[in-house]
Amino acid sequence: MSASHDCSTSTSPLLLSSPLLSSPLLSSPPLLLSHSGAPALSLSLWLELSTRHAMDTLWQYQFRIILLGDSTVGKSSLLKRFTDGVYSDVADPTVGVDFYARSLDIEPGVKIKLQLWDTAGQERFRSITTSYYRNSVGGLLVFDLTNRKTFDHVREWHREVREHILPHHMVYILIGHKSDLKRDRKVTRDEAEQLAAELGIRYVETSAKCNSNVERAFELLTRDIYELMKMGEISTRDGWDGVKSGLTAKVLYPAEEADREKSCNC
Repeated sequence: MSASHDCSTSTSPLLLSSPLLSSPLLSSPPLLLSHSGAPALSLSLWLELSTRHAMDTLWQYQFRIILLGDSTVGKSSLLKRFTDGVYSDVADPTVGVDFYARSLDIEPGVKIKLQLWDTAGQERFRSITTSYYRNSVGGLLVFDLTNRKTFDHVREWHREVREHILPHHMVYILIGHKSDLKRDRKVTRDEAEQLAAELGIRYVETSAKCNSNVERAFELLTRDIYELMKMGEISTRDGWDGVKSGLTAKVLYPAEEADREKSCNC
């Protein structure tokens, strides 16, 4: 029986960052020429892109996020939908680790740059991907709603990461992917929510094909990390790339310290 997809056409999210904006070409006026000898990039376009690039670099914090899960669960599709607003039915397996980036405005005046690492789910690449665990502050535990084994392996992924990052912690969100394949579903929402509750994390069902809840999943994880920073439970530290402060980092105070400052009459 052929897979039945249940999703309606949806608008792709507004891209807040792009590989083009980080291009070295934007550091100086364009020198590329077309076949006719005319500039391939107009000065006005270069100025516009340079301005957008400058604005994009003014982030307050950078979070490194890693996607975890078995091969073929759709980690790469989720990232391409989130960062580029595109989806393809054909995707090559990730070899080792792939890198993506995008920025999110979490609250007025606070832009978070996300470094997103797509890990290979195959066992033969495990020695490569484990080296990225310790330098990540957040993780998406992804399973395929139509493949029971990928759900059963979530605990193993969670346990493996915890063992590698002790004594530190990572903020997780559980992702049930391919929610559009309703007729082929092998994992119920109740089962997934129960697992998430046992792990003490959020649960979201997504579909990269339908662009369903993809934006929400990444935003929820980013907000959770940011809120823990404001509470003082997560902070930047030397030798760790999980959280980096930008040029315009906002000063965050733990809740108790903030309350004391508000009550100070001096």
